Amino acid sequence: MDINLIQEEIKKDLAGVTSRQGLEEVRVKYLGRKGLLAELTGSIPFVPAEQRGVFGKQVNALKNSLLNQIEEKEKELTAKISVPDKNFQDIGMPGIVRMPGALHPITQMIDEICSIFNRMGFSVVEGPEVETEYNNFTGLNIPLDHPSRDAFDTFYLKKYSKLLLRSHTSPVQVRVMKAQKPPLAIIVPGRVYRPDAVDASHLFMFHQIEGLLVDTNIRFSDLKGTLELFAKGIFGQDIKMRFRPHFFPFTEPSAEVDISCIICKGKGCSVCGKKGWLEILGAGMIHPNVFKHVGYDSKKYTGFAFGMGIERIAMLKYGINDIRLFFENDLRFLKQF
Repeated sequence: MDINLIQEEIKKDLAGVTSRQGLEEVRVKYLGRKGLLAELTGSIPFVPAEQRGVFGKQVNALKNSLLNQIEEKEKELTAKISVPDKNFQDIGMPGIVRMPGALHPITQMIDEICSIFNRMGFSVVEGPEVETEYNNFTGLNIPLDHPSRDAFDTFYLKKYSKLLLRSHTSPVQVRVMKAQKPPLAIIVPGRVYRPDAVDASHLFMFHQIEGLLVDTNIRFSDLKGTLELFAKGIFGQDIKMRFRPHFFPFTEPSAEVDISCIICKGKGCSVCGKKGWLEILGAGMIHPNVFKHVGYDSKKYTGFAFGMGIERIAMLKYGINDIRLFFENDLRFLKQF
C-alpha cells in the first residue's frame, strides 16, 4: 500500500469532520481493530526482509501522525462548542440580574386601606377624574355660594364650564347611588385636584379614599365601629380615637376623626402640636338631601360616608414631614418602602 496516498485520504476524511460522532467514525476507520492501521501492521511480516524495517517505521509514523491530527481536530470541535454563534441560546445560563421594582408607597397605602375595608364587606369602585359640576357639588348638597365652587378652589375646564377636575372622590357616591339600589358598601380610591400652593403639606394633586355604606337602620355607632376597626388596622391596636363635631354639606351629623398621636402616644409633641391627637379623616351620616338627589327614600334608608387623604395617612404612619417627597422620585426615599 502507498503510505502517501493513505495520508492524503486521512487528511481528506478529517477535513470533512464537523462533529464528535464524525471524528469517532474516522478514528475507527483507521485505528480500530479492523481498521487500516491494523491491516498495515498485520502485513509487515509479508514485506520483503530488506524493506521490512523501513515499512514498519512508515506505518508507525503514520499512526502517530493520525493520533496527533485526531487530537487537533478534537480541540477544534471543542472550541466551536464552547464559543457558540450569536444566535445560540443557552437556556442553562443564569439570566440578567435586574434591579427589583416595588410599588410606590402611596399605592401600597391604598392597597392596605382597601384590604381592610374589603374584609369588612366593602367593594372597591373607581370613577372618572373629569367630573360634572352636578356630581361634584350639587348632588352632594353643596350650595351655589359655597367657597369650594369658586375657581380659586376648583380646576374648571375652560371650554366646558360644567366640567371640572374632581376636587374629592365623593362624586363617585352620586354615580353609584344613581346606578344601584341599597344595600351597598363601597370604597373609592383615586386622584383629586385642587389649586393649592405646593408646600410641605399641600399639593395640587393628591389621593383620597371615600367610603359609603347605605342600608336600613344604619346608625352613627356603625360608622364609629367601622372607622375604629380601620384605625387600629392601620396604626395598631393601641390607638385611641375620638370624634369632634364638624360641618360638611353632604353629611348630618358630621365629625372630624382624630387618633392619639402615634409618636408621643397622646402625651403631646411637636408632631401633634402638643395636643396628643392627630386628625385623619372626616365623616358623618349621609344628608337627606343627597338621598333626594339620587332618588333614595331618606325615610327608609340611612347611611354613612367618610373620606381621607392617602398622603396624610402615609405621612402619619411612617413619620414623613413633607408631602412632596412622595412625588420627587428620589430612589433614596422610595427604596425605604
